[in-house]
Amino acid sequence: MDIATMTTAWLTPGERFGWWHDMTASTLIPTAMGSDRAADFEASARVLDLGDVQVSDMAYPTLTVTRTPRLIRRGDPGYVQLSLTLSGNMGLSHFGRQALLGSGDLAVYSSSEPFDGWATPEGAAPVRQLLLHLPRAALPLTARQVDHIAATRIPGGEGFATLLVQFLTHIARNPHQFGPQDAARLSTTLIDLLSHTIAQRLDALSALPPESRERALLLRVQSFIRRHLPDPGLTPAAVAAAHHISPRSLHRLFQRHGLTVASWIRHQRLERCRRDLADPRLATRPIQAIAAKWGFSRPGDFTRAFRGAYGMSPSEYRHTPIAY
Repeated sequence: MDIATMTTAWLTPGERFGWWHDMTASTLIPTAMGSDRAADFEASARVLDLGDVQVSDMAYPTLTVTRTPRLIRRGDPGYVQLSLTLSGNMGLSHFGRQALLGSGDLAVYSSSEPFDGWATPEGAAPVRQLLLHLPRAALPLTARQVDHIAATRIPGGEGFATLLVQFLTHIARNPHQFGPQDAARLSTTLIDLLSHTIAQRLDALSALPPESRERALLLRVQSFIRRHLPDPGLTPAAVAAAHHISPRSLHRLFQRHGLTVASWIRHQRLERCRRDLADPRLATRPIQAIAAKWGFSRPGDFTRAFRGAYGMSPSEYRHTPIAY
């Protein structure tokens, strides 16, 4: 996975806005830009190239952007972009619709139709935005479906949008956790989650390909498991019931991806325990309390599972220098 970090800090104040304009035109899509901070435009971006998909983590001051008919006639790459507002206020006018966006909101827009966008900070902090950038053809949706959702506010805390925000944010904040071999899988997951977010808003989930629906279901199940790890009653049967599927269907879902439900739950719990044991701030917390916090109700079972996974007891791990 290629990671490019860019900043206006190395330029003189008078060069910064022009450089940012040209950089975004070549990295994203050409637009006409304006800013009341153009005389000294402090901005930065980290761009993750995942192949078909690009993720950009951007920070900048007040800004306006316009995708004009003339720019579209000069060349249209046929891209769809998803914007996630992290801080500040943003607006988008597109397809005759207007969306006002705050922190946690999503919006989709297309390079093939004119749009106007604007962003203003709140207080002294810059606007923070994540952009997901991909070819329209990569989405298993019709152009009409994508256009119908464009420039509508999508709350980031509802349905599949919640998973999309979580996954997109994690990748943007932790790019070095992934290697080049992970790029294709990350792209597929982001495309699936974006497709399901759009289709859910249009009540058209059944129109998505079966393989995409299956991958999205697995992500939903895994997200549910992570949220409920402290619950000792988190069993495969309970997980299946929460998703209105049979335990057999749940097991088959995991098996098709080379996993088992019980081992995946156990691994997630052990990883949370390992993280807590390695945290100096929790050095005085009893090991049994840490185990119970993450769903291990019997200390002996926890010790055996931990030793089997990491080659040492929880106590030995806590006092091993590499744990810190």
